[in-house]
Amino acid sequence: MWPFICQFIEKLFRETIEPAVRGANTHLSTFSFTRVDVGQQPLRINGVKAYTENVDKRQIILDLQISFVGNCEIDLEIKRYFCRAGVQSIQIHGTMRVILEPLIGDMPLVGALSIFFLRKPLLEINWTGLTNLLDIPGLNGLSDTIILDIISNYLVLPNRITVPLVSEVQIAQLRFPIPKGVLRVHFIEAQDLQGKDTYLKGLVKGKSDPYGVIRVGNQIFQSKVIKENLSPKWNEVYEALVYEHPGQELEIELFDEDPDKDDFLGSLMIDLTEVEKERLLDEWFTLDEVPRGKLHLKLEWLTLMPHAAHLDQVLTDIRADKDQASDGLSSSLLILYLDSARNLPSGKKINSNPNPLVQMSVGHKAQESKIRYKTNEPVWEENFTFFIHNPKRQDLEVEVKDEQHQCCLGNLKIPLSRLLTSDDMTMNQRFQLSNSGPNSTLKMKVALRVLHLEKQDRSPDHQHSAQVKRPSVSKGGRKVSVRSQVSMSPGAGDSSPAPSTPVLGGGAKSSVEDRAQPAETSPQGPRDLGRSASSLHGGTTGSPSHIFIKEPTPSIASDISLPIATQELRQRLRQLENGTTLGQSPLGQIQLTIRHSSQRNKLVVVVHACRNLIAFSEDGSDPYVRMYLLPDKRRSGRRKTHVSKKTLNPVFDQSFEFSVSLPEVQRRTLDVAVKNSGGFLSKDKGLLGKVLVALASEELAKGWTQWYDLTEDGTRPHVVT
Repeated sequence: MWPFICQFIEKLFRETIEPAVRGANTHLSTFSFTRVDVGQQPLRINGVKAYTENVDKRQIILDLQISFVGNCEIDLEIKRYFCRAGVQSIQIHGTMRVILEPLIGDMPLVGALSIFFLRKPLLEINWTGLTNLLDIPGLNGLSDTIILDIISNYLVLPNRITVPLVSEVQIAQLRFPIPKGVLRVHFIEAQDLQGKDTYLKGLVKGKSDPYGVIRVGNQIFQSKVIKENLSPKWNEVYEALVYEHPGQELEIELFDEDPDKDDFLGSLMIDLTEVEKERLLDEWFTLDEVPRGKLHLKLEWLTLMPHAAHLDQVLTDIRADKDQASDGLSSSLLILYLDSARNLPSGKKINSNPNPLVQMSVGHKAQESKIRYKTNEPVWEENFTFFIHNPKRQDLEVEVKDEQHQCCLGNLKIPLSRLLTSDDMTMNQRFQLSNSGPNSTLKMKVALRVLHLEKQDRSPDHQHSAQVKRPSVSKGGRKVSVRSQVSMSPGAGDSSPAPSTPVLGGGAKSSVEDRAQPAETSPQGPRDLGRSASSLHGGTTGSPSHIFIKEPTPSIASDISLPIATQELRQRLRQLENGTTLGQSPLGQIQLTIRHSSQRNKLVVVVHACRNLIAFSEDGSDPYVRMYLLPDKRRSGRRKTHVSKKTLNPVFDQSFEFSVSLPEVQRRTLDVAVKNSGGFLSKDKGLLGKVLVALASEELAKGWTQWYDLTEDGTRPHVVT
């Protein structure tokens, strides 16, 4: 078969990859392959495993251990820049899953074939002329490790190659299946870790600065760093989509943060089939590959329910029935299949076809489709997922944009409550676009699934311990720090992703408050990664991803799911009240000037002052102001004022900028928190109050200066003129 596989690969390079590269960037319009030869050495299959348990009777699942070491000649050139480069050899090793489904009663008995990797394969490419290629405008932000990660992640779930063998097979259903479940990981604490830091040239043993990297498929999450602690408590929560099991695992690695190369503190692999059987696991796990150390995890397997019978109970369990926030633990999952659009308007130039893309958002979480060039009848065939906090009061907002002229071609808003009353909580139709042409429509399939933790019936003496997969070989190669390999921060996934998400479409979530962001931390990878990630798309059985974001994935267990800071505020409010009625602004106020400079393409925020803040100690408070432009909660997106000592009426008068266009900023929210700094090792560190400022205002170009009431969680701020 190998000569014919080679013919297919050459056709793929010339007819699919080459036009896609040319259309991706104006600098690459003269890109072409001058030679495609993948060599005479065929791909080897070293072993095959067939699954007989936990599989649908209408499908066949095979895992192939594949190995390819080939001397290739793939040459490319970009005539505009007189640039030539190529590939001399490729190595790829990994486990490829092949799914034959559905099985049918007519020849050829199999309706379609799906191929993908469960986790990122080991990929090595020997380049020629790569430095010349990376000097070209548009490519100068890349590196060889980033290119390898991008290629590898395209091979990993949820990306898959699907070949229909029968025309009646619904290709969208096969290419974008509904996840099997959602894994909620409570990353709680560790004990008895190794002390890796040393002093006086190794004579004095110190402690460690531990953090964790959690992987499910290509969804990667990174915890915050706990400084100088061998028994750290993280108390963070992450949610990840599980598309395939058996065979998929939860992988966790612990590292000690160091200025140069982070030290390995242990790893853990847990079979998700075990978690699905038990539904809920709350255990201490012994770490592998190290002499000592234990990790405390609580794992929940959430089933996707196609009805709303359990929704009220789920909302109560995650406290979404009381709060007004759009972040926190998820009650449901929104699955969106973006098919195509028809009769789109021409955009700014009459009689010219636009370059349409679709932006989708639920609350602070936003994802974006690929760009389709020069067409008013685009076909996307892309799948997206959103974790939903409370579908009863959240909306899906969809906007079709022309990438070339940055103008809106149409939009629509779907209240998620409509899905709760739809058959199978699914809508599959052409939606009429608003602010568009008279016959402009967008075809989508949107499904909502409630995330329900099913209770397992057990005998009183039942005991269980999750099956931990022990490494069969020494994984010295994986003990490489995430941070030492950081090359870039990929865009969302968030999607998570992910993707993020991530997002690269992953399951990383934005935290409600930045308690999960330590003061000195170094993705999601991405988790956003990652992003959140979540969401970030990446992951490897060898070492942490090269494109992992050098900062923690925001935990969703923050002010709402683990409301420590908010509880402190409420307790202080009760103490301050002392039987009297507090005024309209019990936490005080903050004065901000907000405007957008279209000439410089920046959002300018001036933090003037605060007044009537609450006192954290007898000496008052040591306030400072922290800002994010949501949904971006990465460390690089954070802005902070100086600390004003021992005052309840601090004056800052500091100006900050965010690089963002006016159409984009009007879809964003400014997250402003006033915090108490406290001294070194002080316990008086915490939240003084928050305000969330929606920026969807036509006055943004002119700007405004206002006093805002601070509240416990930033919602419903009163504006004081």
